[in-house]
Amino acid sequence: MQEEEVSEAGDDNDADSCELATMFCRMRDDMEVLDEPLYANFLRVTGVDRPYREELLSKMDPDGNKVVKEVIFGPGEKTYRYCKHISKQCLPNLSSDLMKKGKHFILIRNPLNILPSFDKVVPPSFMELGVGELVSIYSELCGLGKPPPVIDADDLQREPEAVLRGLCEDLGIPFQPQMLKWEAGPKEFDGIWAPWWYGSVHKSIGFSKSRQYPLTFPFAFYDLLEQSLPFYNMLKRQVRKTIGSQQPALPDPPLPVPANKKILVWVGDELLPRDSAKVSVFDSVVQGGDAVWEGLRIYDGKVFKLDEHLDRLFDSAKAMAFTNVPTRDWIKDAIFKTLIANGMFDNAHIRLTLTRGKKVTSGMSPAFNLYGCALIVLAEWKPPVYDNSHGIKLVTATTRRNSPNSIDSKIHHNNLINNILAKIEGNLSQAEDAIMLDKDGFVSETNATNIFMVKKGTVLTPHADYCLPGITRATVMDLVVKENFVLHERRISLSEFHAADEVWTTGTMGEITPVVMIDGRQIGDGKIGPVTRQIQNAYKVLTAEQGVPIPRNA
Repeated sequence: MQEEEVSEAGDDNDADSCELATMFCRMRDDMEVLDEPLYANFLRVTGVDRPYREELLSKMDPDGNKVVKEVIFGPGEKTYRYCKHISKQCLPNLSSDLMKKGKHFILIRNPLNILPSFDKVVPPSFMELGVGELVSIYSELCGLGKPPPVIDADDLQREPEAVLRGLCEDLGIPFQPQMLKWEAGPKEFDGIWAPWWYGSVHKSIGFSKSRQYPLTFPFAFYDLLEQSLPFYNMLKRQVRKTIGSQQPALPDPPLPVPANKKILVWVGDELLPRDSAKVSVFDSVVQGGDAVWEGLRIYDGKVFKLDEHLDRLFDSAKAMAFTNVPTRDWIKDAIFKTLIANGMFDNAHIRLTLTRGKKVTSGMSPAFNLYGCALIVLAEWKPPVYDNSHGIKLVTATTRRNSPNSIDSKIHHNNLINNILAKIEGNLSQAEDAIMLDKDGFVSETNATNIFMVKKGTVLTPHADYCLPGITRATVMDLVVKENFVLHERRISLSEFHAADEVWTTGTMGEITPVVMIDGRQIGDGKIGPVTRQIQNAYKVLTAEQGVPIPRNA
């Protein structure tokens, strides 16, 4: 019967884990196993030294292409042939058949768990780790339309049956229970190098649990760990999730806008892919929500109210006593680069965050912030987040809006626990947002927006004593006057909102949103009112006319 070749690639530092994979294949009654058939070719071409080099070269064929043709893909007597390869043995001199033919899977292991015992046979290096080559192999196979299954050695040890059943399913071969157990001792197909690399596997009779606690890390290898972890993590994201994982991964949720799955985010001083866009655990925004932020919208190639938002960002940073704050021009440049790189010139929203920056050690004190501020420009495809055509429902939260006696809402800061607690109440009541009252029981704003009401043709909005004086709020107040309505800014009780003819909220993310119900009470006739509609239309005209143009490449 013609054999179907199954190849596994691993990294050389992970010989015990790779050999575990070889062991489960050897236990199958329908599979022939070859242990690193390209090792001699690797030693011949690279000149790399090993304690067993001369013996290996004398006993294994060093002609890589001959091995590929006659050994790896040669005739056999069993249904399958399993070939274990080490990633760095995939050299440029080898035939493309090695990748194009057969089926492949990749075995990985966290360098953090490998490096503590790495140098028993060879000195550690990025080349010896081989994780960079594994990423190249993965990319090449994906380019051939053959994305390989990826399994993690720690998962294999922790849940061997679940991982192996999944692997067999991915490879299209039947699972066999005997893959989980074997006899201790050397095996007839072990490579010449087995005494140097396979000690712990030879003592085993099956998959043992991985260590509960790691070995102390040898910090002489810290730089090597930093170099190799990004490659491991890239492959780790491709690992099939098993049902019994220590921390079962939730399935990836659908995104509100699927196009946001692949975006570039500005972090610090560079653009990064979405999944790589992270800040340090020492950053003040992580340590204490110590950051300020703005929301901006993009309309027809322009950033609406950009300078007004930057004014408030700098005012907030000054109120928070930030130091080493980037210049206005530098922040604008980062915004434009982010938008241009993502091709976002309309119907997009930016969450602009300026943190106090990274600390030299964990702690509350800004005296630890010695690296300067950190900028985040998160641009997403984002239509208005509320139903501005039919309106939304609000409930009143028991959580009161912060008083200026504690935290002044005029500082647009990231410590949003006050708002989040109110939003939780809204969510539990199945309302879109929650109204927040001030300490005296008057309406302040919602958890996310400013709020307006209409009574007998007069427009009213609460003082900005407890609420954020929003950029959109100020814009709408100007529009109300320009549209020849009377505007009052005063304390407003909750019962006045309950009895209003019309209510709407304002914010950059949601624009102008009609409110049709508050605390179960219908507002007006439960539909969008004429004043609300007029202000919505005026706002739409304004956003089409105004804004700072996004530079375009010539």
